[in-house]
Parts: sequence; C-alpha cells; structure tokens
Amino acid sequence: MGKTHIAQALGHLAVRQGAHVRFAKTSRILAELAGGHADRTWEKRIRELVRPDVLILDDFAMRQLSAAHADDLYELVSERQGRSLIITSNRAPSDWYPLFPNPVVAESLLDRLINTSHQVIMNGPSYRPNKRPKNPTEKPAKPSVK
Repeated sequence: MGKTHIAQALGHLAVRQGAHVRFAKTSRILAELAGGHADRTWEKRIRELVRPDVLILDDFAMRQLSAAHADDLYELVSERQGRSLIITSNRAPSDWYPLFPNPVVAESLLDRLINTSHQVIMNGPSYRPNKRPKNPTEKPAKPSVK
C-alpha cells in the first residue's frame, strides 16, 4: 500500500465516524490560496481549509516553495493548530527545510508539524510497477527447466 492510499483510508475512517474530511494535493491547496490573493478571497479560502476536522495534504514538499506559498502553508498550519492534519511526502522531514526560502518560516512551520506529530515512515519499493498495464504484445516468460 502507498502513502496516499493509507492517508485516504484514514480519512475514510474519520468520515465514517462523523468527521468532515478534506483531501487534496498540497500543490492544489497552494494554488487555491494563491488564487485567493489574486481575487481577494484569501480569507474565505483559508477558512474553508481550516474548517474540516481532518485535512489531508498529499505529496507535501515535492518541490521548492515560493515565499508566498511558504507563508500560506505557515498560516494554514498555524490556523489548524490542534486540528487533525495528515501529510504524505516522498521526502523525510529533515529534507523539507531547504525547500523553504525563508529559514525563519521554515523553522516555525516545521517545528509545529514535526514536533506535534506521529510519523509513519514507509520504506520499501513502489507498488506502481505492479500496477503497470501489461503489454499485449509481450510474450509470457517461459518456465525454466533445471
């Protein structure tokens, strides 16, 4: 099972227990908040992200963040303090720091995330190669005889 699958399963369990859950790729959340800066609906958008009992941010820390994205993440995590947040990432938390342009924002945000969290480290091969469609022209391997 993959990180996203497990995060979604936890979200599903929370929904079954009556919680309001929102799942999104972190990049989509950041784009949504950036749009709020552009059309002056940022406050409304951040309230919508703070509201759910559980917020799941998938694929966190995939790439370098702009200063505005880092600030938006800081605000989101700060506003959600004490509420459930599930984050999936392909990077170890120690590798997140260089992705933030401002070390003060990075330290404050990541301190909130890392020091108040339960971390589940999943090591192992990707499941995706097993899900790859088979090539219809590929001949089945012949059994070896010894």
